[in-house]
Amino acid sequence: MQQEELFELLERKYQQFNQPGFIESDPITIPHRFSRKEDIEIAGFFAAILAWGQRKTIINKCTELFELMDNSPYEFILNHQDEDLKQFQNFKHRTFNDTDTLYFIEALKSIYKNHNGLEGAFSKRLSSNDDSVKNALISFKDIFFNLPDFPERTQKHISSPARNSACKRINMYLRWMVRKDDKGVDFGLWEGIKTSQLICPCDVHVERTAKLLGLTTLEKPNWKMAEQITENLKAFDSEDPVKYDFALFGLGIEKYFESGISS
Repeated sequence: MQQEELFELLERKYQQFNQPGFIESDPITIPHRFSRKEDIEIAGFFAAILAWGQRKTIINKCTELFELMDNSPYEFILNHQDEDLKQFQNFKHRTFNDTDTLYFIEALKSIYKNHNGLEGAFSKRLSSNDDSVKNALISFKDIFFNLPDFPERTQKHISSPARNSACKRINMYLRWMVRKDDKGVDFGLWEGIKTSQLICPCDVHVERTAKLLGLTTLEKPNWKMAEQITENLKAFDSEDPVKYDFALFGLGIEKYFESGISS
């Protein structure tokens, strides 16, 4: 496919999928239920971290989790009592269990009290001169696990480029928080990270489509692949390359190249 054809396809699919109809069946519907900035941040963070498996199941588990917080996650995180935590003993989604949930609650409380919230924690060691959010993600994991006696098992739920992880869930979360347009899907709440620094979330749909379109030459989904895909997308929009996540994901779920869809 020629560059001009590829650009036209990416732009068309970006417009098709970056619209409110996308929200209802996607985990991003969870933070869209809230209006307070901190609630949106926390709801989005949990929704992204729990984004494994069928999207309907993810949405149902997030709904269950926030019902346990009286649908006021920020107030609950800051002001809960020990007694309030007992209700999370049976919460589980895939390998994310009650131990992980309880640590996340305490880590988020510390982040909002000591690091100016999730935006502050992600932005803390990010320079405006950094090409990407790589340093921000490495630093965030350090901040998240700086409480004494954190559970070793919980570390697997916060990925880091330091281990060459693609960090797809956190990159997706940052897209939600940072990208700002008039389409109504992403929130654009955060000012401390530039859209040009975002890295494309590299899920199975994005990975497969990117390979078919020649946007990556790498075999395994890891940080290097996510960087390579993002770098190649900058040829089409250097300031907001990750907007094409909508296109790559959409082409993947449509099975565009398998079905011969041309619309």
